[in-house]
Amino acid sequence: MFRQASLFGSDDPCFDPSFSEASRSALSGSSWIEYVPGWLDGADSLFDDLMDRLEFRQRTGVPMYDRLVDEPRLTSWWNEAESNEAPLPVLADARWALADRYDRHFDSIGFNLYRDQNDSVAWHADRHRHRVSDPVVAILSVGESRPFQMRRVSDPEHGEVGGASLTWGLGHGDLLVMGGACQHEWQHCVPKRRRHAGPRMSITFRHDAR
Repeated sequence: MFRQASLFGSDDPCFDPSFSEASRSALSGSSWIEYVPGWLDGADSLFDDLMDRLEFRQRTGVPMYDRLVDEPRLTSWWNEAESNEAPLPVLADARWALADRYDRHFDSIGFNLYRDQNDSVAWHADRHRHRVSDPVVAILSVGESRPFQMRRVSDPEHGEVGGASLTWGLGHGDLLVMGGACQHEWQHCVPKRRRHAGPRMSITFRHDAR
């Protein structure tokens, strides 16, 4: 049974199964995004629970701007093939709620930890677009708010981009879902910040089949 998020806030993580605050926006072609502010209540508690439970690592030798660097964020990963249960019950429930809404079987969850303003991820599109036609990617953000940016790829074959970027401030239980041809027609990033920023974690639900 899902729990409706409290109107007054709660330390216990729970989400809105009705997606009552969801707003969908069409982008280019068949691309779309759906934004649900504050979808998860008790986001700070979930952040703390995941920090206690997960083992994060830093990927090394990552290609970036024609050189190999240590990735400026920490990552952890869960997938259904290795474990039947998601790291926490609320994430297991969220996975099925997302599956019901978006008609996808989300079989993996990626956890990306941005420790401070110096952590980031460069412009990219998710690699599993090469395995899945028009994948749906659902990003739940907990911890401090950070800018999440998207930009149009004007020539996907040659990686050319054009037009102004779109920006959302994601954190504190916000949900952003990218669907349609987003991973083919758009790129996204979390840029570094000049001012101090507290830690943020993105919890990304993906699927390898429809």
